[in-house]
Amino acid sequence: MSGPWAVVVPRPPCTSVLSTQGFGASKLSSLSLGQGQGPIAMRMIEKAVKEGSWVVLQNCHLATSWMPVLEKVCEELNPEATHPDFRLWLTSYPSPNFPVSVLQNGVKMTNEAPKGLRANVIRSYLMDPISDAEFFNSCKRPAEFKKLLYGLCFFHALVQERRKFGPLGWNIPYEFNETDLRISVQQLHMFLNQYEELPFDAIRYMTGECNYGGRVTDDWDRRTLRSILNKFYSPVIVTDPDYTFDSSGIYFAPPEGDYQSYIEYTKTLPLNSAPEIFGMNANADITKDQAETQLLFDNILLTQSRTSGAGAKSSDEIVREVASDIQSKLPADFHIEAAMRRYPTTYTQSMNTVLVQEMGRFNKLLQTIRDSCINIQKAIKGLVVMSAELEEVVSSILKGKIPGMWMNKSYPSLKPLGSYVNDFLTRLKFLQSWYENGTPPMFWLSGFFFTQAFLTGAQQNYARKYTIPIDLLGFDYEVLEDKEYKNAPEDGVFIHGLFLDGARWNRKTKKLGESHPKILYDNMPVMWLKPCKRSEIPDRPSYLAPVYKTSERRGVLSTTGHSTNFVIAMILPSDQPQAHWIGRGVALLCQLNS
Repeated sequence: MSGPWAVVVPRPPCTSVLSTQGFGASKLSSLSLGQGQGPIAMRMIEKAVKEGSWVVLQNCHLATSWMPVLEKVCEELNPEATHPDFRLWLTSYPSPNFPVSVLQNGVKMTNEAPKGLRANVIRSYLMDPISDAEFFNSCKRPAEFKKLLYGLCFFHALVQERRKFGPLGWNIPYEFNETDLRISVQQLHMFLNQYEELPFDAIRYMTGECNYGGRVTDDWDRRTLRSILNKFYSPVIVTDPDYTFDSSGIYFAPPEGDYQSYIEYTKTLPLNSAPEIFGMNANADITKDQAETQLLFDNILLTQSRTSGAGAKSSDEIVREVASDIQSKLPADFHIEAAMRRYPTTYTQSMNTVLVQEMGRFNKLLQTIRDSCINIQKAIKGLVVMSAELEEVVSSILKGKIPGMWMNKSYPSLKPLGSYVNDFLTRLKFLQSWYENGTPPMFWLSGFFFTQAFLTGAQQNYARKYTIPIDLLGFDYEVLEDKEYKNAPEDGVFIHGLFLDGARWNRKTKKLGESHPKILYDNMPVMWLKPCKRSEIPDRPSYLAPVYKTSERRGVLSTTGHSTNFVIAMILPSDQPQAHWIGRGVALLCQLNS
């Protein structure tokens, strides 16, 4: 089918195939699935089965509740009662709710972006409407249009390829596709034809906020998208013939020429792009390779047998030993009533409330872990029934992963089981030390279950001390020396325990610096969080770094209105523009994966 298909592109594929079979577009019925579209789709299918027309049901992933009905319809199709020309086309993003039987019995085609910047840009130029010679040469300002068009296609390739860097690229891996590029190209053409001066603000807004930005749900990803787009939708790309997209000088928008010259230039680009073109340093490749290796090992684990060789310990013995070892390390529950008597709720010290609430949260997790360890040992001995939940805990222990039962009561963590238990015990010791020795001069920010409560408590103390409304307050940040501080500050709090991802802290200049080769993370020194009015925070060269609980970065809004992963944004001194660090995906992490 590939031969005749190429002749009729850029028409929609189904229309193209119909025309090659001698049908007209009138024989094709199309519907985008969604709420309330199920009955309409049923009528279309029933009619097409009798008349021999084709039906296209788009976006099946948006109609998960209707998928069982679709599965039943496909199973009940009878060749004797179905017109031989009838065809049913289904389009969907990858979805766990798509019927497996339909997949098994249907002909499957996938449409994915090409791998690599070079292939991606070439594909964009072979796509409608750019491949249409009339459209390509019809702009009233051809030089500006062709430069900006190449920049737009390069931007499209860049935002897709950034996904391979995981959270360094995007917090959430978005499915940008050719429809985003197509509408952006048409808008660029229209704006250049209608305006005397290049309306950069307008085309940036339409492309960055509406077309591509309409898919972006994370505020920090939106900042990244805008920053990348500014590199390509900029006056300098039109006015400066020596303007390049990165420091290597390899990537640039070629001078005005015919359509084929742009494809020929793109073919000269490197097959494998260096991280620098994405705004990242060489360490980003290490992060990407580690993520791919981890995914491979996770898939290998899925095929692992539960049997053991002769002379080796059985899986039951291993699980019993691990559960017994974890149980033996767990301390007693925190005595909440004693903590409330020792640290009562007072107007001047909100940290008392923070401590008691943290103890309550950790008690729930502590009880869950202890109970599951006890019940697993009993179940292995046959004293209690091995429930589905306990079976999942056993499976997780054998794989060295955190059981789902624990994670339902836990703070976010990507650590393996052994590291998670050690981290959990360290957090309990932090709270126990606070209870026994009084409010610490330095707080381990990573040790909190609900970090936002601690930050709010710090602001509340300042607001009550100086009678300032708390909604006017923010934090100013000062990075201190790498040492122990015995006394707490007069105002604000000292914190430690953060890690810098994508950059390092330069101890000499006291500013952000480039990461050393093969060192992915840097321990941040002690930081002083100073509450003050937002209007009084000094404006200085800096980078606004988001703080996340885990390296995954992505999270969901919880019932408290806070993200399950994002904590706060901290201002870090820098002698580089914000866009430099935004491209590198620089962020602060409360914990690492190891």
